[in-house]
Amino acid sequence: MTARLMKGLLVVCGTVAVALGVIGIFVPLMPTTVFLLLAAACYARSSERFYQRLLTNRWLGSYIRNSREGRGMTRRQKIVTLSMLWAGIGATAVWSVEAIWLRVLLLVIASGVTIHVARLAVASPAPIPASEHTT
Repeated sequence: MTARLMKGLLVVCGTVAVALGVIGIFVPLMPTTVFLLLAAACYARSSERFYQRLLTNRWLGSYIRNSREGRGMTRRQKIVTLSMLWAGIGATAVWSVEAIWLRVLLLVIASGVTIHVARLAVASPAPIPASEHTT
């Protein structure tokens, strides 16, 4: 496989990962940070321009910076994450699932995710790099 083809595939994979990460912001139980870290890794190996745009993006860059620096999630991110998680799981359990065992399973999963998110460090909002103001 040529280097040019490999770089193209990495850009495509990175772009798909960004799209999945953005969807994960709104869909409970779908990870955001994991996909954004994957996108950053793909872009770092294929396109310096895409890599820098992702890291300095006003909305997405903080997920990557906080994860890389071990700073956890901001309080606001935790609140939004848990609110959307419970709204999504609650609506599914009430209106879409009839089996009691499946409702219990959904509640156990939501409880596990809640415990995980609650145990993450609370990060203060990341400082915005000077180049990010133009994005």
